[in-house]
Parts: sequence; structure tokens; C-alpha cells
Amino acid sequence: MTPTPPDSQQILEALRKAVADDLERKRRLGHYAVICRDGKPMLIGEDAPTYPAPPSKRTKRNRPKA
Repeated sequence: MTPTPPDSQQILEALRKAVADDLERKRRLGHYAVICRDGKPMLIGEDAPTYPAPPSKRTKRNRPKA
């Protein structure tokens, strides 16, 4: 495996810190977050719904034309 260039490593660390900070902020505010785990969306947090809401029904206005 090739070593990561120093500037790329700094960028990766900055992104990880930004995500960690935002998840902590959401936790403190009592908001849930949507993350990806094993390629699937997952809702985390105390107020997270137990399952995602069903997709809204298409109305006549936003239905694609045949």
C-alpha cells in the first residue's frame, strides 16, 4: 500500500474532525443523525425514528410524463 501524502493526510484529519464535531453538536442539541454503516443508511441518536418514514406518494403534478 502506498503511503498517504502529508497534505492528503491533513485533509482527511480535518474532515474527520469536522464530522466528529458536527455529530457531537447534534448529540448535544438532541438531534438525530443519518450515517452510512455497511452501505446502508442508519439513524442514530436518542430521538431517531425507529424506522425511516415511508416515501411520499407521488401527486399528479410531480408524476413523470409517460
